[in-house]
Amino acid sequence: MPNAFKVRTQHVFEVTIAFTPWVISMYTLYWLEYGEVWTTATPHRGKISVTILVVGMVLSFLIRSYFSKRQQK
Repeated sequence: MPNAFKVRTQHVFEVTIAFTPWVISMYTLYWLEYGEVWTTATPHRGKISVTILVVGMVLSFLIRSYFSKRQQK
C-alpha cells in the first residue's frame, strides 16, 4: 500500500510541475489586464496574448512529455 501511495504522490507532483508554465502564462495575462499594464488599444495585444499562451502550453507539453518518457524506461 505505501508503494501505491508513493506512485500516486509522484504522479500528482509531476502533473503539478507540468502545468506550472501554463498557469504562469495565464496569470501573466491576468496581471497585464488587471494591473492595466495594457489596454484594448495596445498594439499587437492579440499576438502577444497568443504568444504567451503558446509558450506556456508548449513548455507544459515538453515537461509532461519528459515525465512520460522517463516513466517508460
